[in-house]
Amino acid sequence: LKPPSQLIRFRSGACGGQTPYNSTKPSMLNVHLVPHTHDDVGWLKTVDQYYYGGRNYIQHAGVQYILDSVVSELQKDPARRFIYVETAFFHRWWSEQSAKTRNIVTQLVQEGRLEFVNGGWCMSDEASTHYSAVIDQMTLGLRFLNDTFGECGRPRVAWHIDPFGHAREHASIFAQMGYDGFFFGRLDYQDKGRRMKMKEMEMVWRASESLKPPTADLFTGVLPNGYNPPAGFCWDQSCSDDPVQDDPELEDYNVDDLVNKFISISKAQADVYKTNHIIMTMGSDFQYENAIPWYKNMDKLIHYVNARQKNGSAVNVLYSTPSCYLQELNLAKQIWPIKTDDFFPYADDAHDFWTGYFTSRPALKRYERLSNSLLQTCNQLEVLGGSQSRDGPFGKGDSETMRRAMAVAQHHDAVSGTEKQHVANDYAKRLGIGWDHCQVLVSNSLAALSGSNVPRVFCENLNISVCPLTEGSKRFSMNVYNPLARPISWSVHLPVNGSSYSVQDSNGMVIPVSKATQNLRRGRGYAKNELVFQVQAPPLGFSTYSIILLGRAGAPDEPKRAAPVSMQNKVRPTTPALYHYLAYVMCNCNCNCACVHMCVCVCQNSVVQEVRQQFSPWVSQVVRLYEGSRELELEWTIGPVPVDDGLGKEVITRLDSSISSAEYFYTDSNGREVLQRRKDYRPTWDLKQTEPVAGNYYPMNSRAFIKDKGSQLTVVTDRSQGVSSLNNGSLEIMLHRRLLYDDYRGVGEPLSEPGEFGDGLVVRGRLLLTLTPPETAADAHRPLAQGMVLQPLLSFQDGTPSAIFSALQASLPPAVHLLTLSQWDKDSVLLRLEHQYESSESKTYSKPVTVNLQKMFSTLKVVGASEMSLGANQWKANMTRLQWNTGNDAHIYTCSSHTSSTSSVASPQLISLHYIVHLIRNRGTAMFSF
Repeated sequence: LKPPSQLIRFRSGACGGQTPYNSTKPSMLNVHLVPHTHDDVGWLKTVDQYYYGGRNYIQHAGVQYILDSVVSELQKDPARRFIYVETAFFHRWWSEQSAKTRNIVTQLVQEGRLEFVNGGWCMSDEASTHYSAVIDQMTLGLRFLNDTFGECGRPRVAWHIDPFGHAREHASIFAQMGYDGFFFGRLDYQDKGRRMKMKEMEMVWRASESLKPPTADLFTGVLPNGYNPPAGFCWDQSCSDDPVQDDPELEDYNVDDLVNKFISISKAQADVYKTNHIIMTMGSDFQYENAIPWYKNMDKLIHYVNARQKNGSAVNVLYSTPSCYLQELNLAKQIWPIKTDDFFPYADDAHDFWTGYFTSRPALKRYERLSNSLLQTCNQLEVLGGSQSRDGPFGKGDSETMRRAMAVAQHHDAVSGTEKQHVANDYAKRLGIGWDHCQVLVSNSLAALSGSNVPRVFCENLNISVCPLTEGSKRFSMNVYNPLARPISWSVHLPVNGSSYSVQDSNGMVIPVSKATQNLRRGRGYAKNELVFQVQAPPLGFSTYSIILLGRAGAPDEPKRAAPVSMQNKVRPTTPALYHYLAYVMCNCNCNCACVHMCVCVCQNSVVQEVRQQFSPWVSQVVRLYEGSRELELEWTIGPVPVDDGLGKEVITRLDSSISSAEYFYTDSNGREVLQRRKDYRPTWDLKQTEPVAGNYYPMNSRAFIKDKGSQLTVVTDRSQGVSSLNNGSLEIMLHRRLLYDDYRGVGEPLSEPGEFGDGLVVRGRLLLTLTPPETAADAHRPLAQGMVLQPLLSFQDGTPSAIFSALQASLPPAVHLLTLSQWDKDSVLLRLEHQYESSESKTYSKPVTVNLQKMFSTLKVVGASEMSLGANQWKANMTRLQWNTGNDAHIYTCSSHTSSTSSVASPQLISLHYIVHLIRNRGTAMFSF
């Protein structure tokens, strides 16, 4: 971590230094002009196309030219300001610059004239992202800014001007990263109307029910014009507004008219905000490619508006930045309202709810989640395998390629599914390249840890029973790497062609491949059967299973056709059914659905019971119950969704139970804390419900549930999806959607994914169901959800090499989750531990836990630990945040240092145990630095 710069940004009434243009005046209405550009890291064009300005027939946009032009214009006047957000683009631009340009930019940053806000690799989506991936992409961007510019490059303000709704967990993350405030642009139209009347466009967001205020408190402001300039004041080359024409000899002289209009707009805006400071965003999508007209006209606007002060005007205009504006709000000493829920769902009109994207592009959403799991495994094995993991017997591997691909995938037009099809393909391609790099690293690391250099195979199509090695080998081994800090048990289905196998330390049973899977493969595999067995793996380690073919004679019993059957388990029966909405229901009032008919086949043996349901040629489901399991598994397969009838369809699964849920249901926020939902209700305002289906859908990252006094039905998902409860005792989850019409929100094409074979996307996924007493439900769904996010990585080798390994001396306590273990530099690693339970959800685990870092690892010795902020860009001891008055409580956030401490205490839902850990490697009796 770089030491703080000696040039500290000026933070008082004059933003960025005293000049005639950016001094605020206490007795006047101060209008803060914030020049900015919003540069999507992919949307209508790919990341590369946006950066270089390619394919401008799709959209005219070239980010490299924006940065070139802005830097040039900022040098012309020290009063000018600009903010930049997307570090993915800036990092690329910076790498192409000369030493002279870098020195100029560094000076601009040190003087506060160029300010970084948000600072992540991208501006992440808030509905479809998992908190671990959000933290990773923020860390990637913040580290670059810190390494490049030091303290002056550290963002103080989070800036999410375009995401389509806002998650409480994001606010909590920003607060724990040390941000002073958060600004966004999109707010439900009903909520915005009420807030404008009540002057509550700015507030303190209390973003956690478990963390003691102000740990997760974050000042939050709603921008007045989304993120656009006020009407009539866009001076980008893409706009058609009149420039400031200030020659009195001109026929089109317009200074007086423009000044009057601007003052009128400013006063109207001030009427809905609390203080004598208001903010105006001067820019929009990919603007400032030619910064000259922007700055030339803003210079004139500032001059002529402020000149009116001599005649009694009380409006003062200045160039500013979000952090300077925030500082002025803080100095105003207002009492700010508190917000405790979130900003979902988002609607921009009575029949336009942005809730369908919670499920859009379900295959990409699943690929992103699997990629996150692989990245964490890759990070861990890079640490555990040492330098050989990056350069070993299988070549050069790295985690950085996947880290950057995953960071880009968190963008609010990436995993959200709101991009064009060719852009979605590009996101998937980037992830695929990351997989290739990580698999080399993993192979090298496992070779070092296991002592076996036999080549490894990663079968990425096991979900459709395709793996050439297992299908054709008589003797092979399977390595099971567990990225969790607790031992796991996992059910494995391997495609095989034999009828009988010996599995070391497990009872393997062979069942026939389902008809649905055979149809789904389309010639990509030839396995007739699946070998099903349970595996175990130690915490942060691996086990190895030897599988030997015993015979090919005969075949497993074919599934028997049957009526719906009862499956015996500790889970009370529920009734899962699949339906589809017969229209683009997210903007249509029709809430009727049609149930599809089904036929049923049953497979039963000592390992697993399966009920295979075929609802139609394009919809099937397998209900599984494993021996000894406490949860029920639903594996659904949907597609290609037929559209020959001219109707788009959104396919849901609905779980009906006898639970008296009374119109309440619960969803997670980015995979962490849970929020209560209620049908046709918003905690913040009196809802006028205009869409009975779309208006009741919420994002589900990892779980949702309904409950009454006696029972809780919890669903754990394998990807982000939309969920609702429209009937008492019912949960419905949207699984897939295919639409035939564009929604007129900018993409310009319908969401009709062609799939690999061009006839429509086929998707397969899993849901896990538990039915427990409410007071013990979290004890089950918390580890289940973490296990779905961080799945064991399977790799295969010919022959039967055997090895077992754990990097931990013992499992971490059940309440503690190992969030991050990644190489930071040559001699240290980044370690994040989190308490995964909320403060009151578990009688057993919602308690503080102590972890001794020195006794944590088995092959590494901790010789020191320095505690960081959650973003790992500042020392925890130095982290302070602005104080905000909410009436009964006023706080300033300070933290004591844990530097050099080797033990830590985790309180419920705390993820602020972030250490740079200094290690030496210990193998047997040898100990050496790495």
